[in-house]
Amino acid sequence: MISGRSCQLLWKRQFATHHIVPEPSVLVEKHFNARHLIFNRPKRLNALDMEMVDIMYPHFKSWEQSSKVNAIFLEGKGRALCAGGDVKVIQDVAKRAIDPTQRDDLQFQIDLEYEMIHFIACMKTPYIAVMDGITMGAGGGLTAFAPFRIATENTQFAMPETAIGLFCDVGASFFLSRLDGHIGAYMGLTSRVVKAEDAIFSGIASHFVPSERLDNMKHEISRVERPDYDLINEIIEHHAADQHHTPSVYTLCGEQRNTIDRCFKHETVEEVISSLKEDGSKFAMETVDTIMKRSPTSVKITFEHLIRGRNMTLMDCLRMEHILWQKVPYTHDFVEGVSSHVVHKRQPQWMPSTLEEVDLDEDICVNLFNANVKQQARFLSNEDFIHHPYRKYSLPLEVDIKADVEKHQFTSRKETLEWFVNKYKKKFGIHQKIEDILNRQQ
Repeated sequence: MISGRSCQLLWKRQFATHHIVPEPSVLVEKHFNARHLIFNRPKRLNALDMEMVDIMYPHFKSWEQSSKVNAIFLEGKGRALCAGGDVKVIQDVAKRAIDPTQRDDLQFQIDLEYEMIHFIACMKTPYIAVMDGITMGAGGGLTAFAPFRIATENTQFAMPETAIGLFCDVGASFFLSRLDGHIGAYMGLTSRVVKAEDAIFSGIASHFVPSERLDNMKHEISRVERPDYDLINEIIEHHAADQHHTPSVYTLCGEQRNTIDRCFKHETVEEVISSLKEDGSKFAMETVDTIMKRSPTSVKITFEHLIRGRNMTLMDCLRMEHILWQKVPYTHDFVEGVSSHVVHKRQPQWMPSTLEEVDLDEDICVNLFNANVKQQARFLSNEDFIHHPYRKYSLPLEVDIKADVEKHQFTSRKETLEWFVNKYKKKFGIHQKIEDILNRQQ
């Protein structure tokens, strides 16, 4: 027989259990004139699923229409901003690719994702993506088009899709193809993880802010009384690392960068591999080994869409990727890549298994890039651009630096460095970047 006291305790325990409300996957917060979307799945590294999109996208649209919102932040709880698409979602996509009856749901997800990416890229409200941790795959698409992309000492950025038989998507054909030299192609084919200060040097990030300063930076931005990009940039720069900060990492420079530009300048992946082997350095051979482990089909798709993307507008890049998404999930390598990595934990058995077996013209260009598809990408506006409209807040591109050098005909290394440091108001990274360019030209 249960005593009255025991009954009370049991009832309280059951009541508490039945009334536990799980936290939402995205926290929505208001701080003065700023709004925050905070991914809240830290145990899953804030991997993106449709529930998160269903919370996030309507808020983006609503805040863009509001006169009370002067800044929008994207953040993540824990050690990631967003580590990519949720594994369960990716598994689900692979299953739907096999089951024709579920393809309409998959198509809806693809349509909505690309509509949202375009919307984010064209927002007029200042948008700040805080990459204080792992930012990969889908996380890359959510951050790469932000005018203000904040890297910290914890940043780890990568586009790892070729490892699962996919291609670098979510707008990567636009943002990777616009990085200095051929860094984008190198990152896309190898899934290279870019860390900390390397993110700003490469152009992935616009600013480097030590994580301990983020709260003060966000608070100050939340108090701005108008959506003023220049003012927000000044606030971020105030909290950013200063010009004398010593980078913990700077790898995409010097001889590695020379190798990347020399070997990835070609028009086919086979030529890239041949050039890397001819180079013969440890870095070059490690790069070959990495690429050869990826899906040959995915590598060729990614390389081709980065080449095409160089001269395409944002909308054209998104349309191209949208077409690919209607074909690639139904190929052998995507289903094999997902099941191997997620379910069986083994090396994938790619088909075709070599680069030479994948015909660029027929298998890639005809069957994928120029395929007849049922659905065309849809966007909420006709806003478009070929260069990011807010790129002035990032470090200058190498081509722009070289144009200034040629225009001004500096007489010494010291004069060159001083001119650029002053022009960019002693922004962290400009000194290192100019020095690297000068060193590689010697």
